[in-house]
Amino acid sequence: MAAALAERSCLELSGAERGPRRRVRELALSPPGASVGPGAGRYADSAGGFCYQESAQLVSVTRNRFIHWTTSGDTLELVEESLDINLLNNAIRLKIQNCSLLPGGVHVCETQNLVVILIVTNQTVHRLVLPHPARMYRSELITEGQMQSVFTDIGKINFRDPSNYHMIPSIPGLASNSTASAAWLSSDGEALFALPSASGGIFVLKLPPHDGHGIVSVVELKQSSVMQRLLTGWMPTAIRGDQGPSDLPVSLSVHCLEHDAFLFALCQDHKLRMWSYKDQMCLMVADLLEFVPVNKDLRLAAGTGHRLRLAYSQSLGLYLGVYMHAPKRGQFCVFQLVSTESNRYSLDHISSLFTSQETLIDFALTPAEIWALWHDDENQTIVKYINFEQNIAGQWNQVFVQPLPEEEVTIREDQDPRETYLESLFMPGRFTNAALLKALQIFSRGGERIMDLTWDELKKEVTLAVENELQGSVTEYEVSQEEFRQLQVEFWSKFYACCLQYQEALSRPLAVHLNPYTNMVCLLKKGFLSFLVPCSLVDHLYLLSDEHLLTEDDSTIFDDLEMSRDVVCLVQCLRLIGESISMEMAFIMEMACSRLQPPEKAAEQILEDLIANDTENVMEDIHSKLQEIRNPIHAIGVLIREMDYEMDLEMERAQPLNVRMNLSQLYGSGTAVTVVCRGVCKMATTRFLICRDLLILQQLLLRLGNAMILGGGQLFQSQQDLLHRTSPLLLSYYLIRWASQCLASDVPVDTLESNLQHLSVLELTDTTALTPHKLVSSPQTIVELFFQEVARKHIISHLFSQPNTSLSETSLNWPNLITAIAADLLPLLWPSNPGFLFPECLMGSCQYTQLQEYIRLLQPWCHVNVGSCRFLMGRCYLVMGEGHKALDCFCQAASEVGKEEFLDRLIRAEDGEMASTPRLQYYDKVLRLLDVIGLPELVIQLATLAITEAADDWRSQATLRTCIFKHHLDLGHNSQAYEALTQNPDSSRQLDCLRQLVVVLCERSQLQDLVEFPYVNLHNEVVGIIESRARAVDLMTHNYYELLYAFHIYRHNYRKAGTVMFEYGMRLGREVRTLRGLQKQGNCYLAAINCLRLIRPEYAWIVQPASGAVYERPGASPKRSHDGECTAVPTARQIEILELEDLEKECMLAHIRLTLAQHDPSTAAVAGSSSPEEMVTLLVQAGLFDTAISLCQTFKLPLTPVFEGLAFKCIKLQFGGEAAQAEAWDWLAANQLSSVITTKESSATDEAWRLLASYLDRYKSQNHLYHHCVINKLLSHGVPLPNWLINSYKKVDAAELLRLYLNYALLEEAVDLVLEYVDALLGKGHEHFGIECPLSAIAPMVWLPYSAIDQLLQALGENTTNHHSFVLYQKVQDKLEDYQQKVDTATRDLLYRRN
Repeated sequence: MAAALAERSCLELSGAERGPRRRVRELALSPPGASVGPGAGRYADSAGGFCYQESAQLVSVTRNRFIHWTTSGDTLELVEESLDINLLNNAIRLKIQNCSLLPGGVHVCETQNLVVILIVTNQTVHRLVLPHPARMYRSELITEGQMQSVFTDIGKINFRDPSNYHMIPSIPGLASNSTASAAWLSSDGEALFALPSASGGIFVLKLPPHDGHGIVSVVELKQSSVMQRLLTGWMPTAIRGDQGPSDLPVSLSVHCLEHDAFLFALCQDHKLRMWSYKDQMCLMVADLLEFVPVNKDLRLAAGTGHRLRLAYSQSLGLYLGVYMHAPKRGQFCVFQLVSTESNRYSLDHISSLFTSQETLIDFALTPAEIWALWHDDENQTIVKYINFEQNIAGQWNQVFVQPLPEEEVTIREDQDPRETYLESLFMPGRFTNAALLKALQIFSRGGERIMDLTWDELKKEVTLAVENELQGSVTEYEVSQEEFRQLQVEFWSKFYACCLQYQEALSRPLAVHLNPYTNMVCLLKKGFLSFLVPCSLVDHLYLLSDEHLLTEDDSTIFDDLEMSRDVVCLVQCLRLIGESISMEMAFIMEMACSRLQPPEKAAEQILEDLIANDTENVMEDIHSKLQEIRNPIHAIGVLIREMDYEMDLEMERAQPLNVRMNLSQLYGSGTAVTVVCRGVCKMATTRFLICRDLLILQQLLLRLGNAMILGGGQLFQSQQDLLHRTSPLLLSYYLIRWASQCLASDVPVDTLESNLQHLSVLELTDTTALTPHKLVSSPQTIVELFFQEVARKHIISHLFSQPNTSLSETSLNWPNLITAIAADLLPLLWPSNPGFLFPECLMGSCQYTQLQEYIRLLQPWCHVNVGSCRFLMGRCYLVMGEGHKALDCFCQAASEVGKEEFLDRLIRAEDGEMASTPRLQYYDKVLRLLDVIGLPELVIQLATLAITEAADDWRSQATLRTCIFKHHLDLGHNSQAYEALTQNPDSSRQLDCLRQLVVVLCERSQLQDLVEFPYVNLHNEVVGIIESRARAVDLMTHNYYELLYAFHIYRHNYRKAGTVMFEYGMRLGREVRTLRGLQKQGNCYLAAINCLRLIRPEYAWIVQPASGAVYERPGASPKRSHDGECTAVPTARQIEILELEDLEKECMLAHIRLTLAQHDPSTAAVAGSSSPEEMVTLLVQAGLFDTAISLCQTFKLPLTPVFEGLAFKCIKLQFGGEAAQAEAWDWLAANQLSSVITTKESSATDEAWRLLASYLDRYKSQNHLYHHCVINKLLSHGVPLPNWLINSYKKVDAAELLRLYLNYALLEEAVDLVLEYVDALLGKGHEHFGIECPLSAIAPMVWLPYSAIDQLLQALGENTTNHHSFVLYQKVQDKLEDYQQKVDTATRDLLYRRN
């Protein structure tokens, strides 16, 4: 394309915000001395702008920043804008009371450290001193999304400080009929104001530097009368008399030099005067009428409508642009200031440009161009520009200004009036928030002031206000539907008209603002600001007015001149079609696109309607135009190629960090985003119309057939091909236009968080498309959201990715950049490009409704990213709660895996992950997503489907089967879970599943299922799992042993069942030392006995379970000692077999433990694992002697501990008090006494002795051991032996009794016993000693315990000093001597008898 961008028309794009108006700070200033004079009138509203010198530098804090303002009466509103960042506190409204601001009376100057605002009113001049942004923000890198404006600290300024304002002196006084002014800063920091003097000429008011001392001075620049006459010549009295002095300036401009300033004054007498402020001399006077062709009438009229502008270029010098106003016509003259030697100056005439427009509002000058803003006779805005250097023909370029919204809204029968009006009012880019608010204020009968409403709140308030008005007007109780509809239309159209009125007022342009550094041109309007951007070639041709299109230089379109002419003729044909299409016809195409019908059919129908309604012979005009096209097929192809953005997008190169940081915020502000996206919207809207008209034209060509162009069937085929290329193009632009007008929804934080969680499962959070959407105060369209969050970074990186470009040397050029950004944004939005960033961004930002509609519009005709679209549709359905629809979408998307970039990113294998097939990886991701969302039924369905894919991959099969098992189990589908488990090909996973099945069913108490599953080939594993669980968990809270018992019983494996219960009982005794534990232990042993009784006797045995928890668990970590060394593995223990009899013993022991614990709960803690011997001790301590004896008998233990224990209790009772007596009855009651004595009252002590006596009587022992131990116990405690005990022991073992007496030094008792015993042997009381036959010759032999008696005698003999001992000794001696005699006699008798 050969066309230069400069010589093309431009588009106006509104920069108005959609949300609540920026918060404006109100400041008021009352200058002392200012008063409302009788003649003080109100000046016209005006506007202006200021650009920072470094606004085009990439590495600058003031990059893309500018200040603009509007004045109205006594109010000045200042706003600082940035295209890169959102500025805080950037708007102020300053009210200077009792004064009127001069139009153009605001001047902004910039020094290295300060921004100074100089303000001129009809009575005062003011200076506002603010810190420069470069001083507020030291770093050159701008990385934040927002920062403070230059106006942030304006509240700290003392407006009443005399050094910063001054009253305009009455002499010379301000001219009443001129509003010209100029202001500048001197190199010393003084503020200078040049104003028209009431007496003619100029006076300059000087304020001293803001931080220094000085006085205010006034200098008048005025020529002497002689000098004036010499320089100006004769002046008609008509001018001088009516309009005041002839040299009264109507427009003032200043050009600052290092130590001087040139003041240029365009005066009423059509002369341009140039003054040096330093020398206070007039350096030049030029008569501008010399450059006006017909100036006779002008010379007599005052030049009050003339305007002057300066433009300076370091290379080209100073340019002056003068607008010479004349009735019905105007003329721009451009001059260059030329200096000769000896400081003489003259003007070099560069160009004269003529215009037929009536009222010039403003114009701006650069060293190459003029941009001008007019109002025509119908008060319509006209903006044009011209490059006066290159444009010899004087042809102005058009600017397509933004039209006002339609005056009326058409409502079809099938539309609801309220919905239609609301859609029209709140369509992005149509009405500003301010216009809607003002209309609402009026409609709400001017109630409380409505401020700061969000877009949605405003919509609700508008609906409420109109509906209230409507309800208030209905007087009848019932209204027909038709009447109600009419009323609706009436009230809504009234509100709409009100909005339109305010929109028109706010859209009134006041000035052109041109940034000479970036070439950015803005229109400053009453209510907002709009930007002028270059128009693309195709749009330029289509939108150009007829006279411009006819004069368009064909050579500027394409290099091939014939092709250029063909394209121009083709566009003329399209224009003829477009102008003939009625709203109804246009609606046919809109509906076809919306309802997914083929656009070709709609085009055919529109063509038929055009032919049927052709009253103005448009078809003939089109035919004749077509005749002029040499090669229509080729021309259409060229036009389509120009509009098609299908391309492979190359990814940007990685850039250095400093470059990335510098560019991170470029064009990132809300204003820039709005402008870029409105540009794309405007382009999409225009091109949709071009494609529509092109389709209709192609249908016409097909209808005309070969009569039109030679070429036959081949030509028909190429026409058909073009038709099928145009149709997707039209639909693409329809889709982009829809997206540019579709508002994004605000997303609640919880939705954002759950979305982030889902994206992290899909591992998409690191992609550029998915930064979580920030909630914005003003609603964005989804294209704006996409550009701000994703596309901008891609585009900026792409634009600045050329190597070897220094950022500090790069200067920003707005027309080039805005064109390039739009050209790069369209491919990212283009539906048939492989990139998928736009839909992905919608998903990442939770714009699900919008995404669904986008995919719906895309689906029938776009065959790129089909699978990705289905996947995103599935995500939308998931969020909407339609899981089964989502599953269908995910399944449909599976077929495209491996073919689309987005789906490929989805299945990237992680490090160390097993690379299965792409489709299986895809299924895995979707399964994870469904799992996180909590949709087990869908997980099962999808996993079942995925298994068919994984026929040869056993690992994937195992994973999927495990997944199915897990979700069936979660859902309580136990049988299906078991089935999935059995089909798992991986044994380790199968075992994991089995373990999980056991644990979960146990926790749910679904034990019957668990027991009854067949467990084919898994029997031992199940047993192992339950056993290991049983041994690992708390015995009283989990019943794994009982489960295992049931498991074995169900399979008739009684020995295993018995073993389980015996182990359970053992562990209960060891670990659960409570009464309940002992009860359970008894039951366990009984169950084990029952099991063994069910088996044939020869098999009724079990292996003794290991004591302690020394069960080897597979996979357990090795045990280590304190120094970290592995401890030795315990050697294999001896296997011990237990038979039924052993179990019965254990059962009895358990029963006894329980008895003990019931009698004395404190013993439960020790009884559980006590051995029989320990139990006897415990029972004796508790006084359960009967139980202790039965235990001893069962386990064949001696009864000695029982007798000793009972003897001890008797001793304690004998010497105990009342408490001991009362306590004794408890344990006495637990033992069965042989007989009860009822004759006399018996004490506990008596009963205890009786119990002891009965036991000695009942339980005989070898050598009368029990008597011996009882007596030994009594004697050891020094207790006198009861007679019954002595008597009973005398009968059985008198000798032992004697020895016991001797052991305990009971000599007297021993003596009595010896004496009695000797008597008994001799026949006196022998029955008391159990002697059947006393000493005689015929009786069996008798004997005496001589050793014991000898010991007794020795003991007595050793103590002969004691008389009593001596007496006893004698007694025994005497008795023994007597006995010896008797023995001697008996022996003789016996011998005698034998002989």
